Amino acid sequence: MLTPAQRKALEFIRRYRREQGGCPSLTEIATGIGIRSRGVAHRYVEALIAAGHLRRRPGRKRGLELTDVDPAHASAPTLPLLGSIAAGRPIEAVPGEDTIDLTAFLLGLNRYALRVRGDSMIEAGILDGDTVIVEARDSADDGAIVVALIDDAEVTLKRLRYRADGSVQLSAANPAFAPMIYGAGRIRIQGVVVGVLRSYR
Repeated sequence: MLTPAQRKALEFIRRYRREQGGCPSLTEIATGIGIRSRGVAHRYVEALIAAGHLRRRPGRKRGLELTDVDPAHASAPTLPLLGSIAAGRPIEAVPGEDTIDLTAFLLGLNRYALRVRGDSMIEAGILDGDTVIVEARDSADDGAIVVALIDDAEVTLKRLRYRADGSVQLSAANPAFAPMIYGAGRIRIQGVVVGVLRSYR
């Protein structure tokens, strides 16, 4: 039997894997479940290993692995994750030893893709012609980039803001577009953007 805190840690690890394509670090687990101590997160992980929900992969930087991964994803396509690269000042080239699970990123639970038309989200790194990966949801946190259905008639990709008066603001990531404000009953959230695909060919 898992404690509520251990179960919360397990659910965070599962969600992180679906969204990021791998298992989180102890620091990310602690932050994700709302605690500060890596030591406590480590105890939760050890309990989950003892209970058979996790296992370690020796010699890996992120050496945790879920034992109950969907069999359909057991041989999922991956790309080698060779490290990090600077987009500002150069950094030391240190080879990595991990992979990105493409299935977890592209084909996670309740995910679908939409082709972007228009340039209202360019400052969020979403350009005309990009493909966004969306997790189907009917609610979203303040500040999330969402697929919003307006008046059951029009759909748009915008950043969601909840206003103090109860209304909803849909904001572009482009100063050329003014924010749109609606009564909460006029907006239905259909999904939250979790990734962006772009081809340079």
